[in-house]
Amino acid sequence: MELRHLRYFLAVAESGHITRAAERLGIQQPPLSLQIRALETELGTALFHRHAKGVDLTDAGRELRGEAERLMADFTAMTGRMQAFARGERGQLQVGFTSSAAAHAFTPEVLRTCRKEHPDILLSVSENNAAEITEAVAERRLHCGFLRVPVAQPEGLIFDVLLQEESLLAIPVDHRLAKERQAPVQLDELQGERLVLVRRPGAPGLYANLLALCARSNVQVEIAAEVERMMTNVNLVAAGVGLSIVPASVRGSHQDAVVYRSFEASVNLSAPLTLVHRAQDGDGPLGSFIALAKRLSLQHRVRPR
Repeated sequence: MELRHLRYFLAVAESGHITRAAERLGIQQPPLSLQIRALETELGTALFHRHAKGVDLTDAGRELRGEAERLMADFTAMTGRMQAFARGERGQLQVGFTSSAAAHAFTPEVLRTCRKEHPDILLSVSENNAAEITEAVAERRLHCGFLRVPVAQPEGLIFDVLLQEESLLAIPVDHRLAKERQAPVQLDELQGERLVLVRRPGAPGLYANLLALCARSNVQVEIAAEVERMMTNVNLVAAGVGLSIVPASVRGSHQDAVVYRSFEASVNLSAPLTLVHRAQDGDGPLGSFIALAKRLSLQHRVRPR
C-alpha cells in the first residue's frame, strides 16, 4: 500500500462516485477503478458497495476512512514541519560559547533575538573552551559556537568574525600598574610581571599574540598560572596572582578588586568575536541563526556608544 492509494480511496469516499473522483484527481476512471480493486484485494475486504448511481462505503470502508484521514493529516503536518525546517523556522540548534564570548552583550542578544523571532527553533546552549567548541562543531556535536580567536581551523569549518573589541590589561587593584588608570599601558611596563593566562591548548590566540609581542620586544614575563575559563582568569587577577589580558566586555567583573587599562596604540591586540560553523550546513535553522548573527553584528557596529 502506498500513500497515493489512500489518497485515491479518500477521493472516491468523499465523491461517492469513481468517475467524479477520477476527474478530481486528474486521472482516468479505469486506472482509478483498478487501484481501488487492488487496494481491496490487498486488505482482503470490499471497501465500497457499487451501484448505478455511484458507490457507498462498506463498514470496512468507513473504518479505513477514519484511519486514512488521520494518516493523511499526519503526512500533511509532517510535510509542513519539514518545509518550516527548510525555511529555517523550526528545528533543534546546539550552540556553544566560551565564557569570554558570553561576556560580550552581543552573544546573549543573538540568543534572545533568535528565541523571539524563531520560537519554534529549540536552542540548546553550553559553555566550553575554544578548542573543544571547534572540535564539537567539526564532529557535529554542536551546530555552531561563539569564541574569540580560533585555536585551530579544521577543513570544512567557517569562522565568521562578527565583531572586534579592544583588549585590556587586567591588574590587581593594589598593583603598581593600577595607579595610572587612564594612561595607556606601554608593553615594556610588563617587564618581569607574572601573567595569568587562559590555558593555551584551549584558547591560545589572544594570549599567544601577547606572548609573541613580548618576545619580539624582549619583554620578559613569567606565566604564573594557566586556566581553562576567562572568569577563572579574572578571579585569579582579583586574588593578586598576576596580570592578564581580557576583552573589554569583561571589564565589569570584580570592579572592586581589578583595574582595567588600555594598551597604547602600537600594541595591536584586538579581541574578535567569532562564530564557527560547518561550511556545508548553512541551511535550515542554522542558516537562520547565522543570518541573524550577521544582521545583528552589522547593527551593533553602527549602534551609538
